[in-house]
Amino acid sequence: MTRETVRRVVLAPDKFKGSLTAPQVAAALATGIAGVAPAVQVRQVPVADGGDGTVDAFVASGWTRVELSAPGPTGVPGSTSYAVQAETAVIELAAVVGLAKLPAGRPDPLGASTFGLGVVIAHALDNGATHIVLGLGGSASTDGGAGMVQALGARILDAVGHELAHGGAALTQAAQLDLSGLHPGIAASTFTLACDVDNPLLGPKGAVAVYAPQKGTDTADFGLLEAALTNWARLAGPTFADHPGAGAAGGTGFGALAVLGAQMRSGIEVILELLDFPALLDGAELVITGEGSLDAQSLHGKAPIGVCASARKARIPVIAVAGRNLLAAQEIRAAGFTACYALTDLEPDPARSIAQASQLLRQIGAQIAEQHLSR
Repeated sequence: MTRETVRRVVLAPDKFKGSLTAPQVAAALATGIAGVAPAVQVRQVPVADGGDGTVDAFVASGWTRVELSAPGPTGVPGSTSYAVQAETAVIELAAVVGLAKLPAGRPDPLGASTFGLGVVIAHALDNGATHIVLGLGGSASTDGGAGMVQALGARILDAVGHELAHGGAALTQAAQLDLSGLHPGIAASTFTLACDVDNPLLGPKGAVAVYAPQKGTDTADFGLLEAALTNWARLAGPTFADHPGAGAAGGTGFGALAVLGAQMRSGIEVILELLDFPALLDGAELVITGEGSLDAQSLHGKAPIGVCASARKARIPVIAVAGRNLLAAQEIRAAGFTACYALTDLEPDPARSIAQASQLLRQIGAQIAEQHLSR
């Protein structure tokens, strides 16, 4: 078969949260397609938008995984990893200090911190990274990124000069920020925040009001954490508090913007750029993307929309695959998708759909091959 007659399909799904990783989703779809259209060349390019699964997506695309031990959100050491290629390191907050890293799943909304994230960043800097990409999402803490910068050499002191304990609540006592001991690699490096939210640090749309309930925060403690972050913003850089995305990951976006000089970007845009996604589309006649739940939130910068936009620029049709689809047919078309397939179309029971996700995705892969690749 000559190069000109090779038919190509690109599979670029995000994870199906609570069910399958992005590489597992891509593998299941590829198996289904191969069973019906074995001559079609399938390229698997699992993606992410900066949240959990980001490092795995890069490793699946050939980046090197670096493994290490770092403190989790409550300070308990645990294994984690990040991805590197040349002088770029991709670090996923969720893989270090995320909700899944809470011991026995017990939340600690006032004491959890991002200190471990700073430990991983320091490790990457020490090993030659000069461009750090931080995937923000899934944080277990609301400390405004204070723990992260403490691990990188910053000192946060109370009124009598004592260093603060970790965690958001302690920031109510913050009186001085000393950056003189900041890691020397920071000044020579660039930091990019891969993020899909635009919340400010404070107020009714801020880190506490919107995201603290997901971290086990009692309503009675909302005022305490809001006051703590307000005080922290006063010290670290009040002008950054209103920046879109400053409230991401419990305010970690703010800490990175104010102290590390980071740039905030759309998570999926950063990931596709680093993966050189347009080049991976060369010669493809179809792109398949998706995520666990395709809904109104998906339309605001989630991975499938970013993949679709990139493929459409190359004039390649895009099909969406989801665990469940909550969008109307006109919304699917308006987003740029040719069609949408959902697991719940095959198995309406949500629990069974999740449990049988891999098998159902193989069936959908076969359906797509029969209906779109059979010529």
